[in-house]
Amino acid sequence: MLDIAAAESRTADLVAAATRSGADAADALYVGDAATQVSVRLGELEDVGRSEGEEIGLRVFVGRRSATVSSSDLSADALAALVERAVAMAREAPEDPYAGLAPEDRLLRDEPPAIDADDGGDPAPAALRERALAAEEAARAVAGVTNSEGGGASANRVTIALATSAGFARGYRTTGYGCSASVIAGEGGAMQRDYAFHSARYLEDLEASDAIGRRAGERAVARLGPRKLESGSMPVVYDPRVSASMVGHLLGAINGAGIARRTSFLLGKLGERVFAPGITIVDDPLRLRGLRSKPFDGEGLPTARRELVQDGVLTTWLMDSASARQLGLEPTGHAARGTGGAPGASGSNTYLAAGTLSRDDLIADIKLGVYVTELIGQGVNGITGDYSRGASGFVIRDGRIAEAVAEITVAGNLTDMFLHMTPASDLEFRHAVDAPTLRIDGMAIAGA
Repeated sequence: MLDIAAAESRTADLVAAATRSGADAADALYVGDAATQVSVRLGELEDVGRSEGEEIGLRVFVGRRSATVSSSDLSADALAALVERAVAMAREAPEDPYAGLAPEDRLLRDEPPAIDADDGGDPAPAALRERALAAEEAARAVAGVTNSEGGGASANRVTIALATSAGFARGYRTTGYGCSASVIAGEGGAMQRDYAFHSARYLEDLEASDAIGRRAGERAVARLGPRKLESGSMPVVYDPRVSASMVGHLLGAINGAGIARRTSFLLGKLGERVFAPGITIVDDPLRLRGLRSKPFDGEGLPTARRELVQDGVLTTWLMDSASARQLGLEPTGHAARGTGGAPGASGSNTYLAAGTLSRDDLIADIKLGVYVTELIGQGVNGITGDYSRGASGFVIRDGRIAEAVAEITVAGNLTDMFLHMTPASDLEFRHAVDAPTLRIDGMAIAGA
């Protein structure tokens, strides 16, 4: 894997070779990664894996025609062949009136902002093994846990560099660490499984293994003896484990490519209220140590914190340069890509801001409702907003979380759900997309 300076140089050289070979414009992306994973089960080492790889992707433009070619062979001969093949393919590609690099005057020219995403660490497999064992041991120690699917720990390092024929050449490096446990409670047909995990950029920020394991065990035991629930309309409260999925549905609906294709249920809603008053949703690619922090986007544009939703009002689409041209707007710095294709658009560290009520206060007036801790299936229609997903969790009775419930379906329409959403005050930054506990009134529940 190349260091940052070498990766910047390699991508810049590849772009220069492409323009010498007849490309009108070009960009190149390098991604190198190294990862170690350790898994254990029932107190014994089960697997140790180490992977290292690097790949470079070249995108070239001949007029409005473009092609992208990638290679994991970074030798001089392989890259020369890559350039020749990419230019030849571009000459035969169909014209796209929206194709092209990002606007040159929008590229990041200053020193990239610090995102503090690399702690320089490289823990040995033995240290990862101890973390995995500690997580599983703590989970198995919870009364009622009867079996284990295992514990795991991982560490990785990634180097990313991007260069364009407009003179941009920058790179950055990240590290990442994870720890998890998954266990089973109960016996026979009454068994229930659950898990817990945590990921962080810095090893020192990774949650203690025993806390992760204990949470996995307690979750599995709490799910024992699930009951059926009669169908009806009632409030649904989403645990933070699953509430971030609501933010994910928003990100999908405001993607510029979908808006340009007119395939989003939020089409025409820019500048309008789409969430309840007081709801704010933020995308922050510059959060220090954030899991998706990046100093520039997949086209070399600077990234910046944005309020996607402000007091319930939708303020922007997420756009790369191509979708922005199609919509007659400016790119928003949300371009994301791999080495094998053109950029798309996506969020980074995105979160729904906390409300003012504690979780207990949020559910205190609910006579009968559902507290959802797991969602099943992909029953969301991005064009109409229709929402129907399998779920499990707990019944809410008289303002308190009561018995476990399973095999239910929660349904509604995202347009209405967004407008009737109330957040609790328990937001934590644990994932790339986060949300506090969320309450949505008037959901349809299909149970027994």
